[in-house]
Amino acid sequence: MNVAVIGANGQLGSDVVAAFQGNGDSVVPLTHAEIELSNHESAAKCLGGIRPEVIVNTAAMHHVEKCEQEPEKAFAVNGLGSRNLAIQARELGAVLMHVSTDYVFDGRKGNPYVELDAPCPLSVYGNTKLAGEYFVRATAPKHFVLRTSALYGKQPCRAKGGLNFVELMLKLAKERGEVKVVANEFVTPTATDELAKQIVALSRSGSYGLYHATAEGKCSWYEFAAKIFELTGTPVTLRAAGPNEFPAKVPRPAYSVLENEGLKSLGLNRFGSWEQGLARYLEGRLAPASAVTVR
Repeated sequence: MNVAVIGANGQLGSDVVAAFQGNGDSVVPLTHAEIELSNHESAAKCLGGIRPEVIVNTAAMHHVEKCEQEPEKAFAVNGLGSRNLAIQARELGAVLMHVSTDYVFDGRKGNPYVELDAPCPLSVYGNTKLAGEYFVRATAPKHFVLRTSALYGKQPCRAKGGLNFVELMLKLAKERGEVKVVANEFVTPTATDELAKQIVALSRSGSYGLYHATAEGKCSWYEFAAKIFELTGTPVTLRAAGPNEFPAKVPRPAYSVLENEGLKSLGLNRFGSWEQGLARYLEGRLAPASAVTVR
């Protein structure tokens, strides 16, 4: 298939490019230099020239605090940008695969969220990503919307200062010898290469719709850090941060664990446990990059 990957130089996008290439597909990697999501003409010109069969959108305005400070820009990229892509996908007859977030929920459920649960975002970021979901679902007949959580991968994440959570923990442990992490926020850490494999597998299914796509299980950020240090044998004193010790500048869901109910109902779930994904990531940190094959 001819696949266009938007945000191809990002943490997830780089692995999506590798996954489709490893699967034998022809991939056109697109960055901000080639396509401006918030500009309809830019999206039309770029994608009209490529005429892809599949469009994968991993790009977004991710920085939660900047979204709060610049809501118009966040909506232009995350909301209207998604609409622009959906319009092009519809006109080209292409499949649009759009990556969304656990931040569309408020975290008050206390149990894993399924696709039928009603969204209730707490932030501008969450609201603009939810708007993007609705634009895609209403505009592109052949669409996949994938919500995911707590991503980490080999490629640096610019929205987080270049370090994912795993690398940040290892850096702080080396520099300080003691690390404090919140223990009252729960997520499902998900490796970007595993999500990329899931995206490729789902692209072949024709079962369009909304899906949750994360590793299996859940943990607090504290438990995530503890497992990182355990698997790497890192000497460090890990402490749970006290209540309000690290107050968030923007409201975030305290429990944003997702259940892959849709994928499992179709027999398409490709994820293992978050612990397995972390172990594989740590094993491959220093290994040379190689092509990803989806089976």
